[in-house]
Amino acid sequence: MTQAIHIPATSRGASAPFATRALLGCGAVAGPLFLSVGVLEGLTRTGFDFSRNAISQLSLGSLGWVQVAGFLVTGALVTAGAVGLRRAIGRTAGGTWVPRLVGVFGASFVLAGVFRADPGAGFPAGTPDGPATLSGHGTVHMLSGTVGYLALCAAFLVLARHFAAHGRRRWALAYRLLPLVVIAGFAASATTVAAFTAAAGLGLLALTAATARLAGPAPTSRP
Repeated sequence: MTQAIHIPATSRGASAPFATRALLGCGAVAGPLFLSVGVLEGLTRTGFDFSRNAISQLSLGSLGWVQVAGFLVTGALVTAGAVGLRRAIGRTAGGTWVPRLVGVFGASFVLAGVFRADPGAGFPAGTPDGPATLSGHGTVHMLSGTVGYLALCAAFLVLARHFAAHGRRRWALAYRLLPLVVIAGFAASATTVAAFTAAAGLGLLALTAATARLAGPAPTSRP
C-alpha cells in the first residue's frame, strides 16, 4: 500500500497558485510604490533636501497626508505579501519565521503612518535648521522603523536558509549579506541622512526581489 506525499509547489518547481501569486505581488509592489511616492514628493516639496531630511518627514505639512497614505498603503501591501509568503513557503525551510518577520515589517509602516516623524533640519519650510526635538509621536515613529527593519533583516537571514535549501546559492549569499549592508547604512545615518535613506530603500527593493522570485517556479538543482 502506498501513501501519497504532498510536496509544496515551491519545492517541486511549479508556480504558486494564482491567489498566492497575487498576495506576493502585493508584497513586491510595496517597496517601489513607497519609494516612488517619497522621491516624487521629496523633489517637489519646498524645503525638503534628501541630504538632510528623511523621507518620513514628508508626512508633515499641508501635503503630509500623501506620505501618510504611502506608509499605510505600503504597510497593508507588505502584510498581504507576508500572507503570500506563508502560503508559498510555509512548509519549507524558513517558512515559519519569514512570514512573521515580514508581517512585523508591514506593521511598522502602519505605525509609522499613524505616528509621524518630528520636524527638523529645515523641513517643513520655516523649521529651524537644527536637529529635531524628539516628541512622543516621533519616538514611536523612530522605534517602529527600527523594530521593523531589524525584523526585515532577520527575515532576510531566514530567507537565505530557504534559498540555500532550494538550490538558490547566489540568492542565499545575497540575503546573508543584505542585513549587513542595511545595518551599516543605518549606522552611517549619524553622518548623513542619505545613507539611511539608501539603506531603507535597499531593504524594500530586496523584499520586492525575494517575493517576486518566490511567486515563480522553484529551481530543481541550479542556483
